[in-house]
Amino acid sequence: MSRPLLYAIVFIEGFCSLGVEVIALRRLVPHIGSSIVVTAPTIGFFLLALALGYAAGARAVSRYADVVARNFLISALLAGVGLAGVTVDGLFAHLQPAAMAYLIFIGGVVCPLAWLLAQTVPLLTNLMQRERVGEASGYALYWSTLGSFLGAVTLSLAVMQWLGVSAAALACSLLLAVGTLLLSGFKPRFLLPALAAAGIAGWINIGRLETMETAYADYVVADVELKAQRNPRAFQVNNSTASLIDDSEPPNYARYVRRLRQLLLDELGYSDKEILVLGAGGFTLSHREPKNHYTYVDIDPAIKEIAETRFLKEPIRGQFLVDDARRFVARTDRRFDAVVVDVYSSHTSIPSHLVTREFWRDARRALKPDGVLLANLILDHKLETPYARNLLATLESVFGRCSVEVLHRNQPLANVLVACHASSLPTTPRIYGDEKNPADLDLARSR
Repeated sequence: MSRPLLYAIVFIEGFCSLGVEVIALRRLVPHIGSSIVVTAPTIGFFLLALALGYAAGARAVSRYADVVARNFLISALLAGVGLAGVTVDGLFAHLQPAAMAYLIFIGGVVCPLAWLLAQTVPLLTNLMQRERVGEASGYALYWSTLGSFLGAVTLSLAVMQWLGVSAAALACSLLLAVGTLLLSGFKPRFLLPALAAAGIAGWINIGRLETMETAYADYVVADVELKAQRNPRAFQVNNSTASLIDDSEPPNYARYVRRLRQLLLDELGYSDKEILVLGAGGFTLSHREPKNHYTYVDIDPAIKEIAETRFLKEPIRGQFLVDDARRFVARTDRRFDAVVVDVYSSHTSIPSHLVTREFWRDARRALKPDGVLLANLILDHKLETPYARNLLATLESVFGRCSVEVLHRNQPLANVLVACHASSLPTTPRIYGDEKNPADLDLARSR
């Protein structure tokens, strides 16, 4: 094997190895989020499979190029089908609990891909017999790692941004099919299977026309059935309904959005106020609302066009800024009359860096002295789980006592609207008892 061809093969291996990891992490976001308890085990399993693959490649004693060609062929089919959105969505839709679907996805798709591709470098360095062992392995690892770097960067920052996650999975599958043909010299026993794998990958990935994929989320605008509404439709983000709207006059919105609008417009009486919305959703909070000035912050630059063209079917009201919510509130010099926090990465998962005390402190800093923070949280309707209690306690450790309103009490998970005022301060509460009861004194001081 010529040196340029060998380096090209290990480059493809590195590109696709990291590509598989990046795509897998992104595919998991709509189903189980992107918290550290998801990403860390995924990376750990991936690295374990790599280690086992290196050992398997080291044990081979013959037919090195054919073994790599076979591995690339299997990997091309596995990447094209196993990393397809319809496959991952189907796993999590039909296998419960979600942990079972996760383990099958990792054990049946991600780890086999890592194991197969990891064998490439130890196998092909056997074909570099004219060079020192250190030189052969060093250059092979150089091109493999360079491919990994470019795979991680180009797939996440270019392909996923412009064409979607399915295009990234298809790109890896096609590259592996090309690698199969290069290794086999276009032999018939590899040619037809490689073309078939590429064709299957193209068919299963290009077919997801109803889903708009970006590097951050999957978007679907779907018709729904709701009583007494005219042509209602849902804006789904990562398989979760983020917004609802219909063609009535005035339009109907999701219940929590209606309640937020009522709080801002009716109960607080806001007019000509500056309102910051962290997490764009379907932009329905400001839809046809001319009284106030809205600034939306969302990490995904594509969400505005998708919402305008397919969901609202008209331009949004307000300013749209592309930024991470925490970074924006930490750096902005603007001060707002209200900050609305409505950020989710999956069904019920708020990104973990947006529930910490430090984030709430930055959000408070972005408020005017008499401003109000409104947060839409999805928690158990009894507020008795550790997550619900600790999240509310974290909020109140920054803002003091906040009002808590549970919507949809008849469902296990409910929208919980929390209202906190910038004028409040956290304090250590005192417990009233028969022996020491300062209730009357506190009541007098409060009037």
